[in-house]
Amino acid sequence: MQLNTKRLVLRPLTINDKHSLLAYRSDAEANKYQGWIPKTLDDVEIFFGKLSAECNVPDTWFQLAVVEKNNNELIGDIGIHFIDEQQVEIGYTIAKQHQGLGFATEASKAVIDYLFGALKKHRITASIDPENIASVALLEKLGFRKEAHLKESLLINGQWVDDVIYALLAKEWKVID
Repeated sequence: MQLNTKRLVLRPLTINDKHSLLAYRSDAEANKYQGWIPKTLDDVEIFFGKLSAECNVPDTWFQLAVVEKNNNELIGDIGIHFIDEQQVEIGYTIAKQHQGLGFATEASKAVIDYLFGALKKHRITASIDPENIASVALLEKLGFRKEAHLKESLLINGQWVDDVIYALLAKEWKVID
């Protein structure tokens, strides 16, 4: 599976990406809303061991590399949790120096188009910390609606944090320019 956008190539994340992944995912400040912040290459290798090698397998996570076309640099990743045959959850991480440039929007749009178009999924959800204002804005820009706000429901980095669930149905998806 590979998706192409104007500025990006989205392809399966591979073990060959481990050094780049560690470089941007280990930044604790930039990734403070993430549930997983690797400290070593061993942490990254364990992460890879938990991923599905195939896309669209129920009850697995599949990870896409977000690669900038002009320099072939890995600048982020998008995780797709194939919950069951019809529902998926997505999550995204963009390296700090590439945030605020529209890459998460561009990559997310391509993934949503693929999930609703090629794979005919019914529903996509996203789970985020409500203090992550940039992610809230991105999801709302893409047409997701807030469905739930769970108080102190996740223990992340030793802190109990709220979790907000956003969702989008296939029939609600409109390609955003």
